[in-house]
Amino acid sequence: MRGEDRVRRLDPATVDRIAAGEVVTRPARVVGELIDNALDAGASRVEIAVESDGTDRVRVADDGRGMSREDARLAVERHATSKLAPGGDPVGVGSLGFRGEALAAIAEAARLELVTSDGDAVGTRVVVDGTESDGGAADPTVADAGRARGTTVVVEDLFATRPARRESLAGPAAEFARVSSLVADYALANPTVAFTLDHGGSRTLSTPGSGITEALLGVYDRETASRSTEIAASVEDAAGGDESGSIEVGGALAYPSVTRSSRDHVRISVNGRPVRNDRLAAAVRAGYGRLIPDGREPVAAVDVSLPPARVDPNVHPAKREVGLRDADAVADAVESVVADALTGADLRRKAEVDTGLDGALEPVGGDEGERPAAFADATPIGTFRDLYLLAEAGDELLVIDGHAAHERVNYERLARAFDGEAVPTAALDPAATVSLSADEAAAAEAHADALAALGFETEPFGGGTVRLRTVPAPFGRAADAAAFRDALATLSDGEPPRDARDALLADLACHPSLKRGEIGALDAGELRSLLDRLGECDRPYACPHGRPTVLSVTESTFAAGFGRDR
Repeated sequence: MRGEDRVRRLDPATVDRIAAGEVVTRPARVVGELIDNALDAGASRVEIAVESDGTDRVRVADDGRGMSREDARLAVERHATSKLAPGGDPVGVGSLGFRGEALAAIAEAARLELVTSDGDAVGTRVVVDGTESDGGAADPTVADAGRARGTTVVVEDLFATRPARRESLAGPAAEFARVSSLVADYALANPTVAFTLDHGGSRTLSTPGSGITEALLGVYDRETASRSTEIAASVEDAAGGDESGSIEVGGALAYPSVTRSSRDHVRISVNGRPVRNDRLAAAVRAGYGRLIPDGREPVAAVDVSLPPARVDPNVHPAKREVGLRDADAVADAVESVVADALTGADLRRKAEVDTGLDGALEPVGGDEGERPAAFADATPIGTFRDLYLLAEAGDELLVIDGHAAHERVNYERLARAFDGEAVPTAALDPAATVSLSADEAAAAEAHADALAALGFETEPFGGGTVRLRTVPAPFGRAADAAAFRDALATLSDGEPPRDARDALLADLACHPSLKRGEIGALDAGELRSLLDRLGECDRPYACPHGRPTVLSVTESTFAAGFGRDR
């Protein structure tokens, strides 16, 4: 070993700079650390202002408890914190972050000014400049300051002495997008706290702190907020060991008619801390089930409250991932709460008529509330274009897609009939030979048991082919090789057999459902029966593939279109 390769201890200044690099990786991380501190201080309002990409200037002000002069002086020193009692365990700590650790790390990479007051007549101003040299933060200067109770932190010239870190950042728009998304996460995870975000002097986000629906309005828009339902449920959990008890699930779910193309809009938080947790996000999507069309993703903000001892926030340097004791039980609770909330909500789609000749009739809204019998108040009055059932319900005209409605009825009949039981099958004689790619053949062998549970009994036939001996045959209609390939693809994508069976049943429900022309031939009694059967469904407002079944138009919409008062 060469002399210069000897293992040696790092000096304290180098250790601090390395630690700072782990905490302060980009402007959004600075914002997140400062928001954590504000929330831990009991703030009811948090104001964030960012210039350019955040390296020029970040300002975070709160109305929390503030700090005394001695606490403010200590807060910018390494390994000083108000969040951990002497001898305390950082795993299971109930706070969001470590104020001293964050401020000291930021001061190593920027110029930091802290102005704070705990309610005394004179506040405190502390300045630490980590941009004066490449040797880390200088000694802090402390002075009197005037401020109402709370804390303001200003961070300037971030990474001024670290050009490589600055150059590794994305462009200003991309970096601010990270900040904006993070603030939105916090606003939805803490809907009783008011948040504002300013960028370059313009307000880009504002929530009033009066609840989750209002937070949705501030983060998204009026359409999303009005087409959502709040959730607040407690699920008993006996799997948490000494910490067993209730799992609290709260937040808001946008209706299935409000979707996005990416998964970024399923926002998860644990005890008010926004986190990335694939297991819980998947549980939210599973709760929506087949209400969401293929290729689309839901919009949801779900917070899970657990005892601190069941949460380990220290599995990721940025605290954006957490470890959960018995994560499966927590995920099951989330899925059940989401599914129950969507089953009970009235997802009937509202529509407004565009009075212009070129405008199309599109679903643009929704209302919430539970109706004990979904269509008990509806009276069929006819059909349109041999496909749509028209019904009068109070001051609404309901337009029901007859095929989608019958498909939903048949799917739930199938699901109920075969819940916990095998799907009826039909033997193929002779067996069908299906040619598969090498990947498909390997998947067919790996998922043979799951395929059999779905009604597809196969055996290898050599040369990249399989023999298909049985196929599912509910309603007396046998599936074909295409359905086998679809089921195989679903399993290969990682879906559990239960989800693969639901997808198969959804496809099979389509075959016997009423088609265009057949609906137009139904008499009044048959139309009434279809409405009644749809009303008996657990989820009557979407077909099993996620398309809507019902559109409603109010009398006031027609009156407005015709220029009438009513």
